Amino acid sequence: MPIQAAIIGTGFIGPAHLEALRRLGTVDVVAVSERNQELADLKAKELSIPQAYGDYHDLLANPEIQVVHNCTPNHLHFEVNKAIMAAGKHVVSEKPLAMNSTESRELVRLAKESGVVHAIDFNYRYMPLVQQARMMCEKGDVGRILAVHGSYLQDWLHQETDWNWRLVPEMSGDSRAMADIGSHWCDLVQFITGMKIVRVMADLVTIHPVRKRPKVEVETYAGKVLKPEDLEEVEINTEDYGSVLLEFDTGTHGVMTVNQCAAGRKNRLSFEIDGSNCALGWNQETPNELWIGRRDKPNEVMMKDASLMYEEVRDYAHYPGGHNEAYPDGPKNLFRNVYGFLTGDRPGGDFATFEDGHNEIAICDAVLKSSRERSWVDVEY
Repeated sequence: MPIQAAIIGTGFIGPAHLEALRRLGTVDVVAVSERNQELADLKAKELSIPQAYGDYHDLLANPEIQVVHNCTPNHLHFEVNKAIMAAGKHVVSEKPLAMNSTESRELVRLAKESGVVHAIDFNYRYMPLVQQARMMCEKGDVGRILAVHGSYLQDWLHQETDWNWRLVPEMSGDSRAMADIGSHWCDLVQFITGMKIVRVMADLVTIHPVRKRPKVEVETYAGKVLKPEDLEEVEINTEDYGSVLLEFDTGTHGVMTVNQCAAGRKNRLSFEIDGSNCALGWNQETPNELWIGRRDKPNEVMMKDASLMYEEVRDYAHYPGGHNEAYPDGPKNLFRNVYGFLTGDRPGGDFATFEDGHNEIAICDAVLKSSRERSWVDVEY
């Protein structure tokens, strides 16, 4: 019998979770919750989900639901994750795990005490060539890692008139670009290399210190040109841009840049790992190519093809070579691992947990402190 699952929150990421879960074929998403009953009914109808709840507490009281996906805005993550575990449900949370490391540390403690399975959606780990890169590091193909560098660039907040709830610290947290996309980059390079970030030196910049916010919800004006009288000026205190020097527990150093005002870059998460034997480079906008750099012979571009990948990671590629896999396949692979762990079909438990979510918030806290103090700061896990 399929596992019964539910989703709380139906913004961009909620339907992405739903689509990935339906592709597994072993999960029934039976319920959805939103901030009121009217919206919940509307979303349930749009997404063909049988049960709708205007209060997530009522959803959690349903004994048939075994797993709950927390796809709410950031400021609700702590409260909702805590309630899910108190109800004895397994939980898959969006990131960030909570608003700060005090909250996330509490969630890690509660997760251990509750005994529920807990996962966080660091979905980029589960792209086929990311798994290949990790295995190449693990098997020694890359050699000693000399340096790590890369960036996460987007342009969705490029203009001063661009607006989203993530610009409001009360909803998103004291950090924006670092917490939103920098956390993905840090998790990814640590996952691939097996190294842990222990010290940071950060420079954070608010490119648009004043933005123009629509006086009504942005969705109301979707596809329409706003007039000046439809906008109001709002001071912005979170970063659009950041560069961070990194030190890992191996003594290796690196650097990361994040920017949500990078024109033309839609979702460009990229990294390069420089090793003593070779270098590896990957870009999320071209996810079916892994660049392999050589000193003493021609460079290579490895195309995504299960037959060419290490045997240990071939099942992350579901289509033959030349048949591209991309963003939606990351969460599908993650959820496969989570639900497979629940059923005993994948006992290894290869998925990011609340501990991984806490670690990224601890890094973000250190980055904020470093930028304020203009100095190197240790990460306090």
